[in-house]
Amino acid sequence: MRYRGDTGQFEALDDQIATEFALTVKLDGEEFATIVCSPSHLRELVYGFLASEGMIREAAQVKRLHIDEDSGFAYAELAGQPSVAREKVSKRFIGSCCGKSRQFYFHNDMLTARTIVTRGIWTPEQCISLMEQLQGRSSDFHSSGGVHNAALADGDGLLAVMTDVGRHNALDKLYGHCLLHRIGTGSKAIVFSGRLSSEVVLKAAKMGCGMLLSKSAPTDLALRLAHDLGITCVGFIRGSQFTVYTHAERIVINHSLP
Repeated sequence: MRYRGDTGQFEALDDQIATEFALTVKLDGEEFATIVCSPSHLRELVYGFLASEGMIREAAQVKRLHIDEDSGFAYAELAGQPSVAREKVSKRFIGSCCGKSRQFYFHNDMLTARTIVTRGIWTPEQCISLMEQLQGRSSDFHSSGGVHNAALADGDGLLAVMTDVGRHNALDKLYGHCLLHRIGTGSKAIVFSGRLSSEVVLKAAKMGCGMLLSKSAPTDLALRLAHDLGITCVGFIRGSQFTVYTHAERIVINHSLP
């Protein structure tokens, strides 16, 4: 039921609810992690999650992947040893590198987050247009209000859009899509529906994307990380306005592409 203040009454409601799905990933026969996610693009999610955790660097490192949606298990087998030792994945690590403000929550973040050096140039009009395109394709969000959307984009438009109840999952799905389709990310942007947290910035660094566009706000740690990792953070893209927080040199007014 929905209560309406204008009438002072309850009314019957057939509402759309975001679905949560628990997926347990088994890596080489051992339980690795359980991900609470939306039950879509699970193959991309597993690839992106393994890459984000440092287990793989490319799709070819996964020898076999079987997903049993009925039981909620994903069985992944690697072709060789993982890129990062498993004991490093859950060990908490806080330190600095290439800047006193860089902090990493886990040891594998230090090993997998890359400093971005791309010199790609974007215009304000492109930033605004890409956010409008994401909003236009966010049907799941508009119907349920309970999911995050992440897209990969170039200067012309959106290349792939992923949706999930978890913002980190949406980014992992995008990462997995890039790995499976061998899409280079250095000259691309991530267009995101949620807050720019430190976790989101680290995901972008692991993917190798130097542009993060969001309709929402950043956190202070996210901006410190973005500054040191060479990532342009653009927030509050609403209507014809936005705020550039880091590495503004990538956004040029009236820039003409050669």
